[in-house]
Amino acid sequence: MKVPMETNAEANNAPETTALAPTAGELAALSPFERFAFRLAWRMNRGRWKRFWTSCQRVLGAGWIHLSTYNLMRVSGLEHVEAVSHGRPLLLVANHRSFFDMYVVSTVLFRHTRWRKQLFFPVRGRFFYDTPWGLLVNFLMGWWSMFPPFFAGGDNPKLDRREFDKYSMRLLASLCREGAGNVVGFHPEGTRNKSADPYTFLRPQPGVGKLIKDARPQVVPVFIAGLGNDLPRQVLGNWRGGEPVRVHFGPALDFAEFYGRRDSVRTYKEIADFCMSKIAELGEQDRAARALTPRRDALKTPADASRASS
Repeated sequence: MKVPMETNAEANNAPETTALAPTAGELAALSPFERFAFRLAWRMNRGRWKRFWTSCQRVLGAGWIHLSTYNLMRVSGLEHVEAVSHGRPLLLVANHRSFFDMYVVSTVLFRHTRWRKQLFFPVRGRFFYDTPWGLLVNFLMGWWSMFPPFFAGGDNPKLDRREFDKYSMRLLASLCREGAGNVVGFHPEGTRNKSADPYTFLRPQPGVGKLIKDARPQVVPVFIAGLGNDLPRQVLGNWRGGEPVRVHFGPALDFAEFYGRRDSVRTYKEIADFCMSKIAELGEQDRAARALTPRRDALKTPADASRASS
């Protein structure tokens, strides 16, 4: 089955930021199913389709996530998101410990901010774009926002897809460079950190540095903790007393000192390290806040405890 790319007339009605189409050679690097999956997701992330799925994401997606987490949710730093220009793209750089990190962040933005937004979360093409089940997950859980795909990274890279990945990076840069309301979620670590300690981080990958230097978007760091990967357990914890889900937004980052440097892996890595250091600072703020919680509980008088339980 072939999903056609838009005509020129349709492209003229769509935001320019998503109008960058791959060349025939870049598409040829993909398998037939991967091409079908990409063409479908590419179309769903353009123009009227993107606006429709964003509405679904804002009402249905954010709605059920809110119902599943509202007793546990703790958010700080939203004023930093509100302070950035909403006429330019916003890149959120966050640590990565759960499959649901960016779902929760997007729910916070949809429910607590009112400016127009459309979300893009670049993902690895393996699973999401090379299996029917992955395509279904992108639709049902991401409303097609797990886009664009990258194939040549990760534990089982498809190195013969590198030519296509060059296109995905160009497209991602265009989404970060222009387009009012574009919000791109990115994990500098590149993969989930499976450590039991939420305040440790994997080595950041230079890809985020290249993206920031090429596109120069507004960048806000985010630290997320308290989410698990067991969906039923996570949902039940909302009523049975699970771990609080903490989302901390930091001030927008200033990369002026990096922009004058030459394009190189070293520069990209320094930018990535800088992003990760700011995420780690938010993590330390969370650690300090968590350490104070037992003290507050210990200082409560018997009357306080009685009132809290009534």
